[in-house]
Amino acid sequence: MARASATLDREEEKAHTMGRATPLERVRNIGIMAHIDAGKTTLTERILYYTGRIHRMGEVHEGAATMDWMDQERERGITITSAATTTFWKEHRINIIDTPGHVDFTVEVERSLRVLDGAIAVFCGVGGVEPQSETVWRQADKYGVPRIAFVNKMDRVGSDFENAVQMMRERLGARPVPVQIPVKLDETFQGVIDLIREVYFFYPDDQPDTQPEELPVPRDLAERVTEARGRLLEAAGEADDDFAHHYVEGTAFTEADLKRALRKGTLSGKLVPVFAGSAFKNKGVKLLLDGIIDYLPSPMDVPPTPAHRDGEVIALPAKDDAPFAALAFKIMTDKYVGKLTFFRVYSGTLEKGSQVLNATRGTTERVGQIVAMHADKREDLDEVRAGDIAAVVGMKRVTTGDTITDKAHPVLLETMHFPEPVMSVAIEPRSKADEDNLQKALAKLSEEDPTFHVRVNDETGQTLIQGMGELHLEILVERMRREFGVDANVGRPQVAYRETITKAVVERARFIRQSGGRGQYGDVEVRLEPIASGFEFVNKVVGGAVPREFIPSVERGLREAMESGVLGGYPMVGIKATLLDGSFHDVDSSEIAFRVAGSMAMRQGAEKAGPKLLEPIMDVEVVVPEDYLGDVLGDLNAKRGRIVGMFVRSDAQVIAAAVPLSEMFGYVNRLRSLTQGRGVYTMQFARYEPLPEALENQLVSRVRGLA
Repeated sequence: MARASATLDREEEKAHTMGRATPLERVRNIGIMAHIDAGKTTLTERILYYTGRIHRMGEVHEGAATMDWMDQERERGITITSAATTTFWKEHRINIIDTPGHVDFTVEVERSLRVLDGAIAVFCGVGGVEPQSETVWRQADKYGVPRIAFVNKMDRVGSDFENAVQMMRERLGARPVPVQIPVKLDETFQGVIDLIREVYFFYPDDQPDTQPEELPVPRDLAERVTEARGRLLEAAGEADDDFAHHYVEGTAFTEADLKRALRKGTLSGKLVPVFAGSAFKNKGVKLLLDGIIDYLPSPMDVPPTPAHRDGEVIALPAKDDAPFAALAFKIMTDKYVGKLTFFRVYSGTLEKGSQVLNATRGTTERVGQIVAMHADKREDLDEVRAGDIAAVVGMKRVTTGDTITDKAHPVLLETMHFPEPVMSVAIEPRSKADEDNLQKALAKLSEEDPTFHVRVNDETGQTLIQGMGELHLEILVERMRREFGVDANVGRPQVAYRETITKAVVERARFIRQSGGRGQYGDVEVRLEPIASGFEFVNKVVGGAVPREFIPSVERGLREAMESGVLGGYPMVGIKATLLDGSFHDVDSSEIAFRVAGSMAMRQGAEKAGPKLLEPIMDVEVVVPEDYLGDVLGDLNAKRGRIVGMFVRSDAQVIAAAVPLSEMFGYVNRLRSLTQGRGVYTMQFARYEPLPEALENQLVSRVRGLA
């Protein structure tokens, strides 16, 4: 965890003072994203070293990487939580967020991309585009984040730069444009050729402080370089009309002209510059740093951030003198200072000690300590400005996705939406003394992680924790033990099923209570019908059959009833509810009565609307040697899996399949036994599908038997 304070040496202090005065056009807010084990954290470590932010590089496999500061990250060799830092390169300030690659922690990528201006997508030179590569790429598409690509691990046997680029085209639908090509001699990575300057950067060894030699393009690679540079110029011409004139007319242009065109194409999303290198072998990282400066946007280059004010959409200017507006994107509990709220400033300036409005919740907060983060270390700041990413200590009522604004100029930024958990386990304290501490720990962890839910089963009284996968829940339980000192017994993982309806029904429900004095009266008629996902409420009441002030109560009752379905008590989804009619009593009608009537209509109607259980389906990708392909395919079929594709990657077969989550528990051990430990797999949530009737009947009988 974080130290009680972080002391900066004089050079760092000077750098950070400079940073706060860095012109906005020389600021870069970037994320590093990729599939697990593509080398994100190793790359970040090299970036921090070459920019002078750290003076000794730590390695992931040694448990010494700067950005993997949690004990479990160092023990497991994976990134679990996104970590932020700030560094400087060629008079530019670069704010970096290193994100996890494991699918169970995809929420960390989601909320980071929401507040970043650009990203580096890292791909393994051997694996190319892997499943989580696709997921994070789609997340970046969702938020319109410009990106550059870095094909890493070019030192590995079997690495193939052209194949990785082709996979970007085919699997991501991207327009990758190499600005470098790697040079290998007998499977040994020698360096890269810069297609813009037509210079060969040769690395004589793997030492971090060795400067590459700038050499002419080798004669045997001249034709390949000419072809690749031609494609580069063509892409630049398509992205920029001014450069197209040079390209078509054959007139002279400068290096700055070409970079300007590529930058324009990157910012518009028309193309993705592709770099090559080996972070672990210290090759290509400085050139990538130049690419961050050359091609990724400053806060001034991205479109103005939309915000809502009084029912209108306004654009927030990225200016220091505008009214303050920021988005809280991450909550972290620090054992020394308490709650840390990470936020991105979109406009204005925030000073230490000022009062701000949480526009999402209508509460006022005092800004105590403002800090810049360097992994788990904190550096005090007096103020933050437009484009900055920082954290505040001690905001009590702010959660992920809340908008923090100037009290005199409140606005609402678009919040973030997170996937629902797909797995749950029962948890209970090992002793009576742990009971209160368990509840406090669960509350803090669920505040930090929007994909971690806690609920109590009303029928059994069990506390259930829900998350995105076995690893996600395992790590959260371990965090409870280490960080909060809570020991707990944990049950076997359970699938987070959902319920839906399959046909439309109209249901009338009346709630009438008479107890001598004032009674309760609520009467509604509701049509329920299936939709693709979520919940939709429509009011079609005419003539005041249900008074306007009671309609929100009807909707609330409908939503509350959906929290526990009629088959197995699982949450209901995919329902459209239309309020058609109803009646009221001048004296006895109340909000409570109409809320109960709405709840009754949902439960009674769902019973008649062909209720159906849904199960989570996972996208599974298994990489196996050819010798074991048949056994693995047969096993996936036995698990109700559907094979959706097969292809060759390097010297292995890749199987893409859709498999129910309930069949995948313990698959890591099963795959090891089938392949003598040589197979690997990745899995991520895809969608919900109806559970086969026989299995549904078994599950419902078991759930009702337990009740």
